[in-house]
Amino acid sequence: MSLRMYVTLSEEDEILMFGVDADSGELVPEGGVAVSGTPAPLAVHPSGKFMFVGRRGIPAVSSYGVDPATGDLKLISTASLDSDPCYLATDKTGRFLLSSYYAAGRAAVHRIDDSGAVLTPPVEWLATGGGAHSIQTDSSNTYAFVPHIAGKGPNAIFQFRFDEVTGRLTPNTPPTVTPETEAGPRHFCFHPTLDTLYVSNEQGCSVTGYAFDRSSGTLEAFQTLSTLPDDYEGRNSCAQIRITPDGKFVYAPNRGHNSIACFAVDASTGRMTAAGRFASEPVPRAIGLDLNGRFLYAAGLESGQLASYRIDPDTGALERIGTYSIGAAPMWVLITERG
Repeated sequence: MSLRMYVTLSEEDEILMFGVDADSGELVPEGGVAVSGTPAPLAVHPSGKFMFVGRRGIPAVSSYGVDPATGDLKLISTASLDSDPCYLATDKTGRFLLSSYYAAGRAAVHRIDDSGAVLTPPVEWLATGGGAHSIQTDSSNTYAFVPHIAGKGPNAIFQFRFDEVTGRLTPNTPPTVTPETEAGPRHFCFHPTLDTLYVSNEQGCSVTGYAFDRSSGTLEAFQTLSTLPDDYEGRNSCAQIRITPDGKFVYAPNRGHNSIACFAVDASTGRMTAAGRFASEPVPRAIGLDLNGRFLYAAGLESGQLASYRIDPDTGALERIGTYSIGAAPMWVLITERG
């Protein structure tokens, strides 16, 4: 399997590209693409033919064609938006682009045409609440979830039914699930085989496991574990979250403690066990996993450095194997299959 990594540099208006050695985890620089307007979130089309880039300074979303042999990007179109997107994801059919808007407090759905262009106006432009931080559909493409942080937001995960024919979102019953504390749900990932998803809590500095009812499309929390050591008293917030392709380990970065928390996942129940914290670059906002689940990459927002780690397949422990100077304010790390 040939892999390629894309990293957005929000203060340099560029997407960097690297080849990823699937055996060693080594990164090989392969140039970059200029993208004005503060590029940040990335999403890849299910076909692998298109990539979508949120431009938070304009605001807009741009579509790029992905060369099947090299992974190089070629601009297709740019769609203007009414606010800056902080998260992008396609639905499972690849006909719609879903996005969330932290400042505007909204969730949106845009059509994607056969050329990969994002069409305006949006199919949906829903007011949800401040701090809307991510959006994804489940594997059946029937339901969608939008976490909102605490403080600037309602501290809740909004639950929707998703129509994959029209792209419309309809509030589910109940429309939200709210943590017992001011946890501030931010990002989430689905377990690859269990009816479980895991949420990184920005203010709570924790990860919560939720049971996902496939018949109703609703969530119920069953466990929350801290990402921090008990004796840590400094400032911190959580950011992204990733799960290995085999579902064995969940990783969540700590911005402040400057570490990556690891949790081992029980293959039958989905329950987590804390499996260590591993030093990172300052403010590890963006993390990514290779598609084989052998390596993790974490970008330091304040250092402009990207750290690479080998994942122990038995314990989930991270062994730092490389550091790369990449540039100012890396916001997203995305790894895809090339070819």
